[in-house]
Amino acid sequence: MRERLIGIDAGGTMTKVVLFDLAGNELGCERQPNIMLLPHQGWTERDPERMWSATCLSIRNLLEKTGTDPADVVAVAPSGYGGGVYLVERDGTPVRNGLVSTDTRSIPIIEAWAASGLGRQVSSLIEQQIWPGQTLAILAWMKAHEPSTFERTAHVLSCKDFLRMRLCGDISTDPTDAGCAGILNVSRSQVSREAFEATAMTGWYGKLAPVASSTEIAGKVSADAARATGLKAGTPVVRGVYDVVGCALATGVAQSRQLAAVAGTFSIHSTLHRKPALNPLPTIQTPYPVDGQILATIATPTSASNLEWFCKTVMTADAEQAEKDGRSVYDVCNQMVQQTLEKDSRIHFFPFLYDGPRGAPAGFAGLTASTTKADLLRAIFEGVVFAHRTDLTYLLTGPDAARPDVIRLAGGPSRSAVWTQMFADGLGLPIEIANGGELGAKGGAICAAVAIGAYSDVPDAMRHMVKVERRFEPEPRRAAALASKYKDYIRAIETSVQAWSKSRGADSGEFADVIPQKVSAA
Repeated sequence: MRERLIGIDAGGTMTKVVLFDLAGNELGCERQPNIMLLPHQGWTERDPERMWSATCLSIRNLLEKTGTDPADVVAVAPSGYGGGVYLVERDGTPVRNGLVSTDTRSIPIIEAWAASGLGRQVSSLIEQQIWPGQTLAILAWMKAHEPSTFERTAHVLSCKDFLRMRLCGDISTDPTDAGCAGILNVSRSQVSREAFEATAMTGWYGKLAPVASSTEIAGKVSADAARATGLKAGTPVVRGVYDVVGCALATGVAQSRQLAAVAGTFSIHSTLHRKPALNPLPTIQTPYPVDGQILATIATPTSASNLEWFCKTVMTADAEQAEKDGRSVYDVCNQMVQQTLEKDSRIHFFPFLYDGPRGAPAGFAGLTASTTKADLLRAIFEGVVFAHRTDLTYLLTGPDAARPDVIRLAGGPSRSAVWTQMFADGLGLPIEIANGGELGAKGGAICAAVAIGAYSDVPDAMRHMVKVERRFEPEPRRAAALASKYKDYIRAIETSVQAWSKSRGADSGEFADVIPQKVSAA
């Protein structure tokens, strides 16, 4: 028997199903797109049934294409984006579309909480910030605007928990998803009833899924799920973790000296602590399944998705030619940026396509008649690095901040040598890249390996399943140039925020107040 693990990662754009061996090697991957539904401005939703169907198709295709005997699959573990919500009836039927973590409909409620002082009280109870895609804030919106949804709902689930329910009928969540959802008192690792009482939402409290270990077998593949997926009925299904934690596990982050970073739709940075970090207060704070530690995370939608937009809107001809040549458009981007690095560039890109300070727009500054497409690409690469630096400045400043000496990077940019070197130069720390490409799914596989007893605990599994393949050291000359340019970037944003706010008749306030980071150009 060849022992195999399957990790499922239902992310923001794709659901990926990945086959691993017990050494953590990727043996195959199948992907299906997740269609974003946009019923109103600022609403981002997903059809749960369609996501489940995409997952089933991917599992069937994976087994077939890799020639895997379903009897060889010793465990399955789901992962998915954190926050958002999936509401189901008692029989598991979705009450409505699921909400994705980029949904912003709860902003007026969050603003009202802030104005009344309730926001500060709730943040202290859940030991993290309140943000629009957080499950707690979304449930408050549902209570106010969709009372019939509340009445029909029997269970409140996260993305991965919905998939696990479909695989084996289990209704539960794990501490990492509960922490990201904003329903947990992190110090106690228990659901904060006080937060639901403070927000007058005790009716939701009884509909929350029980919280249990990430590395526990939660159930077994049902007969219905076996028919839909091609898996063997009775295959163990492990509870798992949400994707940010999964990426941290899959890059081998186990100590406070290591910082876990993900560059994708969101710029995500996470550090490990012995107790909850309150100054600075992270966007997300959650128990971490390694040695009783806490993972503190800052997340803003300012990362590599900006490049994806540019490729889809400006690089279409380049993408078509790259496909004919058997290449990726991202290979073309990397080559073009590499060719510009020896010349001075004062062009800036502000990576706020999906959110900016007080609604400040994304855009370029410093263009001239001689600007080329390659120059624009370099500005995007640098602008994303600067957005990460801004977040990092916040996360690593304050009495509770960690003091990491290395970054473990995941996400699209980690597959680009030129961009990863730019991250090392721009952030001033060495960057290490672990083996594997689908790290959210691999985090689930690590949990699965522990659950079936292949390894004694998560650190043991990481030692056997995670290997650092590449390391990038900051290059002093380029680091100094980017540090100087970063100061200009911050000053330009400050000016842009003031001008944008004035044009809308709003008070711009201080730059430190319009994003969740305290930023200094010094």
